[in-house]
Amino acid sequence: MTQLSQAKEGIITEEMREVAGQENMDAETLRQKIAAGHVVIPKNHARDFFIKGIGSGLTTKVNANIGTSPEHYDIDEEIKKLQVAMASGVDSVMDLSTGGDLDAIRKAILEHSCVMVGTVPIYGAAARLLQQDKELVQMKAEGLFEEIERQCEQGIDYITVHCGVTQRVLEMLENTPRVAGMVSRGGSILALWMKHYGKENPLYEQYDRLLDIVFKYDVTLSLGDGLRPGAIADAGDRPQIEELVVLGDLARRARSRGVQVMIEGPGHVPLQDIKSHIQMEKTVCDGAPFYVLGPLTTDIAPGYDHITSAIGGAIAAAEGADFLCYVTPAEHLRLPTLPEVREGVYAARIAAHSGDIAKGVPGATNRDLQMSQYRRALNWEGMYEQALDSELARSKRRDSEAYDQIICTMCGKLCSINMGKTDDEKEDEEV
Repeated sequence: MTQLSQAKEGIITEEMREVAGQENMDAETLRQKIAAGHVVIPKNHARDFFIKGIGSGLTTKVNANIGTSPEHYDIDEEIKKLQVAMASGVDSVMDLSTGGDLDAIRKAILEHSCVMVGTVPIYGAAARLLQQDKELVQMKAEGLFEEIERQCEQGIDYITVHCGVTQRVLEMLENTPRVAGMVSRGGSILALWMKHYGKENPLYEQYDRLLDIVFKYDVTLSLGDGLRPGAIADAGDRPQIEELVVLGDLARRARSRGVQVMIEGPGHVPLQDIKSHIQMEKTVCDGAPFYVLGPLTTDIAPGYDHITSAIGGAIAAAEGADFLCYVTPAEHLRLPTLPEVREGVYAARIAAHSGDIAKGVPGATNRDLQMSQYRRALNWEGMYEQALDSELARSKRRDSEAYDQIICTMCGKLCSINMGKTDDEKEDEEV
């Protein structure tokens, strides 16, 4: 049975109790949200790790993408990226490897991860073909489903599948002018195959077969956005919306079969359109958890796209997005380094927390209040303790000339907080 099928039967599982405890939520309330398809708990039956819930009323979660490419692959390096991401407070990682021994890389990540792990199985199917010097169009539907089953059996908690890239959607794309075209790798692979053979997407055509596989392992479906905009000029066009309508229908079919499901979203979206994108997904997909990449609010910031993404991510989270995929400073340029993984995670966590404050998640402001009280008291150790990245905060102050003083180098003796203290407060500090 799955978390969803049990929730529908009125059963509160141990996983539900654990997540409810984390979120300060009544377990029965959480069960109802899962039964309605508004919350998911991605956890393969084969794994034991620190689980998290994703969805309505819960804190916004953050994912970090790691993985190799055909040009650069090193298992040890990927494990280090995983460890950096977890140390930085990430809730999930996705292994997007396309180079090297993919099964070995995935196995190592699963063994070392204490957070949920997701993949995009079509990457594995495509990479195997390339490693055999075969063309992508030589992919067989049977081989793709075998890859999905292999990864589910291996222990993956959720998978991205581009089931909404249908022949109708592709026809619409061909008749819609786009600046960036199709930027989804998974969607592009399927589109290439579909055009070559003149056939329907096997993930759409054999969707019930996909549901049978993931139900067996309680793997959560993340319905991928193959038509997500890769440029702000393309946001909200007809192909993107048509695919979302298809995903809404597929989400309902998944829930009716007891399969947990979330929806993936854009992408590049101008600031003023983010709210309508979130509202549209929540309406079309009946409140399914929304997993967004960014969204990036401008196209001109390579090298700073972790900031671009955090701006959009904060607004998306505030409007109801449930799961943010980090973007690193290396986005659009190359694979990220270890420090860039760290930067990407913290930028996304800032966005997620800012969104939680805006949407009134219970307890979201507690840490902010404590930080403000420590700032009022000029309690530096307390401030380091409450900081998202205490290591960075401490090192920044350690580098200043005033490290051993009560004030900092920003204001020095003109510190407004210090000037506003009473004599009693100053005496307490001296003691």
